[in-house]
Amino acid sequence: MTINQAQTLKELHTIRDFVRYSMSRFYEHDLYFGHGTDNPWDEAVQLVLGALHLPWNSNPQLLDARITQDEKERVLDFLQQRVIQRRPLPYIIGEAWYAGMPFYVDERVLIPRSPIQELIEQHFSPWLREGPVERILDLCTGSGCIGIVCAYAFEEAEVDLADISADALDVARRNITRHELDERVTAIESDLFSNLQGRRYDLIVSNPPYVDSADLSGMPQEFQHEPDLALGSGPDGLDITKQILRQAEQFLTEDGLLVVEVGNSEVHLQQQYPQIPFTWLELEQGGNGVFLLTAAEVRQYCSAV
Repeated sequence: MTINQAQTLKELHTIRDFVRYSMSRFYEHDLYFGHGTDNPWDEAVQLVLGALHLPWNSNPQLLDARITQDEKERVLDFLQQRVIQRRPLPYIIGEAWYAGMPFYVDERVLIPRSPIQELIEQHFSPWLREGPVERILDLCTGSGCIGIVCAYAFEEAEVDLADISADALDVARRNITRHELDERVTAIESDLFSNLQGRRYDLIVSNPPYVDSADLSGMPQEFQHEPDLALGSGPDGLDITKQILRQAEQFLTEDGLLVVEVGNSEVHLQQQYPQIPFTWLELEQGGNGVFLLTAAEVRQYCSAV
């Protein structure tokens, strides 16, 4: 499909017109929603407002405002990218929201969507030991969203954002600066723990690549715009998670906590390691496949993973 731009520009005038038109194109082409919104209305509103440089929560009365010729063309360009190229909306507008906070994103990083945000909001209670939290590690950080939200939740903590991808860390550093956290949050290029020797953390949080081969091949087209490095992790999705389990003990404090998201690969992990006492978390806001282990459990059960 190519959008008949001349005719469309002639017949549509208001923000509401373009929201309705975008929704129709979404339904027509059966788009996938799951990178920030879960329905065509919210997606269309965010696309049009984003093209107009307006915040997503603008006054609804603005929907009846007329827009200029240049603005119309920009909206249609965004719509073309979304419908024809199947680019996820956050990449088009350069912004995603996580835990109620805005983050810059582009194709160098995954779009934030981890259910770990619910645990951060609860300060990982009741599992994280009481007392001050001095150091936190966000391993496989991508855009840095998990670690940055942790920095807000634990205002005295120093937070390291570690990733093997220099491109991803460029994005993370941009977000650190955006949230004015340069004094407490540091981005570190590291293949898992390789460049973190000598550091110990009260809390290690990780949303590593965990999509298994079967799920990866069947994902909607929108996911093809996300970096392969951040999605797949071997036939069972656990290659990187196993490395984390083997090495984490060296980097946790005596009473530290390890929290890892493995999504649908939870099934493989439980089948392969029935002896490990994973605590699988039930999340009120949705999401699955998040486990935690105390430092003592990591020491006792994970050295031979």
